[in-house]
Amino acid sequence: MPRKAQFLELHRGQYRVVVSVPRDLHSQLGTKLKRSLGTDSLTTADALKWSVVTELKRQIEEARRGGNADPLRKEATQYREALTKARTENEIDALRYALAIRAEQIAGKPVEVEAVGNEEHPVFDPQRAQQAKQFADMAQGLATPLDAYLSAFHAENLRSAGVKADDLRALEMLAEWCRKAAIPPFVEAIEPRTAGRFVSEALFPGKARKTVNKYVSSLSAYWRWMIKKGYLEANPWREKSLPKARQAEDEAERAFTDEEVLKLLNGKPTGYLGPLMKIAALTGARIDAIASLKVRDMRDGMFRFKPQKRETGHRLVPIHSTLRATIEELTKDKGDEDDLFPELPPPPAGSERHRSNPAVQRFGTYRKSLGIDDRVAGKRSSRVTFHSFRRWFITKAEQAGIAPHIIASVVGHKRQGMTLGLYSGGPSREQLTECVEAVKLPEGVKL
Repeated sequence: MPRKAQFLELHRGQYRVVVSVPRDLHSQLGTKLKRSLGTDSLTTADALKWSVVTELKRQIEEARRGGNADPLRKEATQYREALTKARTENEIDALRYALAIRAEQIAGKPVEVEAVGNEEHPVFDPQRAQQAKQFADMAQGLATPLDAYLSAFHAENLRSAGVKADDLRALEMLAEWCRKAAIPPFVEAIEPRTAGRFVSEALFPGKARKTVNKYVSSLSAYWRWMIKKGYLEANPWREKSLPKARQAEDEAERAFTDEEVLKLLNGKPTGYLGPLMKIAALTGARIDAIASLKVRDMRDGMFRFKPQKRETGHRLVPIHSTLRATIEELTKDKGDEDDLFPELPPPPAGSERHRSNPAVQRFGTYRKSLGIDDRVAGKRSSRVTFHSFRRWFITKAEQAGIAPHIIASVVGHKRQGMTLGLYSGGPSREQLTECVEAVKLPEGVKL
């Protein structure tokens, strides 16, 4: 039996890419999207699949964002827009009459007649009757789909690509939970008690407090914007965040020591792990920003890191002189659009995983194999992680006498105070370079 690989299946002697379609899009796209790769070699198929996976995932996202997943929703939106634009009573009456006829068509013919006293009442199929009611409510502006204003919200607010993805993911989870809980998936149906149930039943189980609060924050920001626009009057997500777990000083994550950095860089890491660690140690960048680099992101002696956390734009960081040979090797024979680390493919669209997840796991295994660990009794996580390179860089820059606001600019932290945070155009390239070059790898590191 041939071995299996993610997104691949053997069909009539050749491999094809298979991507599952979310349930709410089945009526439009089917249960799966498939594309033949025209090869019977698993190794070749494994190398070719990622561009196809990305294309199919984009097709799914376009279907969702285009509002085509639910034809009735699109039709109801057209009625809603027409009613908004109507200027005379005759126009409004004609639209409402047409809407009533259309709702009756959606409900279908009665499945039976129920006698109530001396009168008989038609009984409709419950599912079709619910569809008809939701259609009429959407058309009349009484029910608003959860993501109806998401595009407008993103257009008006400076939110990074990662935060926008969190917003979309939070709404998708909310919509899925609403379906399971038999709650109409509309903005108007989300009351404080409903929001609390969603957090307790769908978010909190199996997720870290930080992750739960991230999604609650996304939903709350979206609702606050809708209130500002006059679409709603109250925010049901207020005070729905979970209390942050208090962490004792001896439990907090820490920077690597020089001895640990030396051991990690000289410990014969394989593949991409060595270059990944060196870039982290000499830039202070987060792992996912490094893992997502393309060749075009290293020009004119500068790294161009994608926005992370609350950053609203790409961040330029000088390439440390010690890294030049490493960068030359990584970019050799590659084009501008090639990934610096092709071993780390983009995650599927809509996934909570980051591109760097495999690297995080691989680094953890490597770090522990060298005996580098720092665990507090009763705690699952170590006080040293890949992020400890970032802490090490900041520590070394501070110890070298670099001003805190310059360090903040290099690593992407918010600079404190109105003068620097609002009015300053930022430090010069020379200042950034001075900061980066001030950080030296421990003596004895094999380059």
